[in-house]
Amino acid sequence: MKLWTSIAAATALTLVSLSAIAADYKAGDLTLSNTWTRATPPKAKAGGGFVEIVNNGSETDRLVAAQSDVAAKVEIHEMSVTDGVMKMRELEGGIEIPAGETVTLKPGGLHIMFMGLNQSFEEGSTVPVVLTFEKAGDVAVELDVAKMGAKSMAHDQEGHNHENHNHESHSHN
Repeated sequence: MKLWTSIAAATALTLVSLSAIAADYKAGDLTLSNTWTRATPPKAKAGGGFVEIVNNGSETDRLVAAQSDVAAKVEIHEMSVTDGVMKMRELEGGIEIPAGETVTLKPGGLHIMFMGLNQSFEEGSTVPVVLTFEKAGDVAVELDVAKMGAKSMAHDQEGHNHENHNHESHSHN
């Protein structure tokens, strides 16, 4: 009897997990999917947020701001490597989402930057954030928290933690 209870519980948890990962958000002509972040160490001061944004409309929109109660400050950032030096900066004008195109915020590129974290991001939980678009307005989303160092929300089948470029080790002044 215990075995069946365990199987039922595991099945229920799997279904809940899959539905959380599959969440899409719609605002105007925009569809937001693959909303995620990485787990952070207990005393981390910063973390990154990631999302895929599809503009199904005929006009360009722009991600202009982000906010969340989990951090003192939330900004839209770009990370690049120039002459072997990693640079991260806030995008004052936000991120353009051209009509008919997809823009992906991901590790090592465009991303949401949480600074002055009030709490650590725990694997398996979610982080609430409100994204503000020029035309589509405010969109409240939940970022699924993946393991530390994850390259995407997809689970690494082999259990390896490949190269690790966490935001937690970068300082912002």
